[in-house]
Amino acid sequence: MSSYAPTTPSTGFGIDPATLREAIDAGDAPRILDVRTPAEFETSHISGADNVPLDLLREHRADLADRLGRGTVLVCRSGARADQAEHALAEAGLTGLRVLTGGMAGWEASGAPVIRGRQTWDLERQVRLAAGSLVASSVIASSRVPRLKWLAAAVGSGLSVAAVTNTCAMGAVLSRLPWNRGAAQVDIHDVMASLRAG
Repeated sequence: MSSYAPTTPSTGFGIDPATLREAIDAGDAPRILDVRTPAEFETSHISGADNVPLDLLREHRADLADRLGRGTVLVCRSGARADQAEHALAEAGLTGLRVLTGGMAGWEASGAPVIRGRQTWDLERQVRLAAGSLVASSVIASSRVPRLKWLAAAVGSGLSVAAVTNTCAMGAVLSRLPWNRGAAQVDIHDVMASLRAG
């Protein structure tokens, strides 16, 4: 029986950290595409992974779909962005991709090895800080400026929409800030050359 569990009914399959680690250790590693921000990737990543942030992947999905093979493993912090990447690539015609179950959080929790670099907060933690700070400060300040209560309502509504759609506008905005870009920017031409060579 296969150890891959479907992540969506239409196209993708999951792969758990133990199964991926066994494949890597056996010298049969699939292509691993990490869709987090460059700073998150720099903080910790799986050896041999290529970094293509989700926004860049969406922009170049057709070219990437031509170069990636079925069975490529998509990775993010928890799995949500990897699921979005899987759907974007499926729209470009590439199916049979796998999403790392539990993402990097699951990979690290399993004790699997990682490459570590400069430490930064992951994007999901930054979203929680920004959303919480906006809600708390607008509620406190609404005693003087009553209209600020609508900022808290807007943030709460945005978080609800993010949960229902499995997307995050605040995360997309935060991912473009300087500290999330990492020391080296991702150049799509370098990624394409690496995929051709690999």
